[in-house]
Amino acid sequence: MREPTLTCIIRYHIDPTKKTQFQQYTRNWGQAIPRCGADLIGYFAPHEGSSTLAYGIYHIPGLAEYEAYRTRLADDPLGRENYAFAQREKFLLREDRTFLKLASAPHGAAT
Repeated sequence: MREPTLTCIIRYHIDPTKKTQFQQYTRNWGQAIPRCGADLIGYFAPHEGSSTLAYGIYHIPGLAEYEAYRTRLADDPLGRENYAFAQREKFLLREDRTFLKLASAPHGAAT
């Protein structure tokens, strides 16, 4: 994969009584997402403060690559299983995706 140009941030509103299901869901994506072509940074579950907000973050080279990645993910056996798991267990109340470009690079001390 070429140097990432987009970062996808998925904001989830989850059922706070189903954190265990959300954690299983994220572990499954931890296997499937890299295999299907995205650079997974990670999933982040509530710890302090809000008990319903969670995030998933990954890099992808561009929107065309994103579409191809989503197709591979939908065809992946674990991906299909994970989509069905989320539908069955109903722990995701809302899911929003935002695509961002890094604006602060390069990082480091100014010369």
